[in-house]
Amino acid sequence: MQRLRELRRERALALRELGELSDVSLQTIWRIEAGRQGAHPKTIRKLAGALGVDPSELVKGAGNE
Repeated sequence: MQRLRELRRERALALRELGELSDVSLQTIWRIEAGRQGAHPKTIRKLAGALGVDPSELVKGAGNE
């Protein structure tokens, strides 16, 4: 999920920091960003909340990458 990586980097957050803010494991975030794992809706909501965006912002362009 490229948009997740972009938003995380825009906010200058390390994977570990985003994990702590969102209560999502570092390994899960890495796998989602790398495209090795899809994200459950609950995980998307947690990550979006930590990044301060609407969940739809994270899935924007999904499937078109």
